[in-house]
Amino acid sequence: MKIAFIGIGVMGLPMAGHLMAAGHDLTVYTRTRSKADPLVEKGAKCFDAIGPCVKDREAIITMVGFPKDVEEVYLGPGGILENAAQGALVIDMTTTSPALWQRIAKEARKKGLRPLDAPVSGGDSGARAATLAIMAGGEAADFEAAYPLFEKMGKTIIHEGGDGAGQHTKMANQIAIAGAVTGVAEAVRYGQAAGLDLTKMLGTISTGAAGSWQMSNNGPKMVSGDYAPGFFIKHYVKDLRIAQEEGKERELKLPILKKVLKMYAAMEEEGQGDLGTQAIIEKYQE
Repeated sequence: MKIAFIGIGVMGLPMAGHLMAAGHDLTVYTRTRSKADPLVEKGAKCFDAIGPCVKDREAIITMVGFPKDVEEVYLGPGGILENAAQGALVIDMTTTSPALWQRIAKEARKKGLRPLDAPVSGGDSGARAATLAIMAGGEAADFEAAYPLFEKMGKTIIHEGGDGAGQHTKMANQIAIAGAVTGVAEAVRYGQAAGLDLTKMLGTISTGAAGSWQMSNNGPKMVSGDYAPGFFIKHYVKDLRIAQEEGKERELKLPILKKVLKMYAAMEEEGQGDLGTQAIIEKYQE
């Protein structure tokens, strides 16, 4: 297929790379052009504007940072909806506001486009290994049309329901992570205080009922002090705030979400937003 990929970052780069490796023709747009160099070297064409990047493409995939970025690339002047060819799949894989995506999807259909919200989970390691969990919302026929593309980027690929259902599923995912990542941090801190060999401890408890992706992947990073971002704190703060807003609209009490958001927001305010989420262990070292 002829695909436009917008947003070449920690996640977008390997995801776009898998599509190229599968033989798809790729055009790319990213604010920092140098980030696209590895793809350009393999034959992708990089554009300085969204309009020419998406023109005549059969599928347009976005993987940007924040809801304001999603709104800008789809609805802004010179954006996707102004320039996409009728019948094109428009697939946002960013984690963003479900309400925003529902508004974008409505406008996209008016222009004869086929919108899907398809946020992912699995971090940079999942993006590199093409093992992401992809949770999609939109029309079933459009999901089926996009499935061969999703297969090149992920392993667990589920059609969750109508417009916004993918984003709501991702909110549930992020809420679950809040308890999991802090639970691992607390276990590591306890192990430190008890004088345990932390590598042995994690290797033991990760095989039992306490085991989780967070423990297996972020636990060792906490122990070694490796805070390189697989997933940025600043992006997780964004996600948790969206989840909190959605919860308030439904009159839900989400105390773990509230507490963990407060911790991460404080870290972002302290200038740690570009660290990985495993850096939450620092809050337990204070």
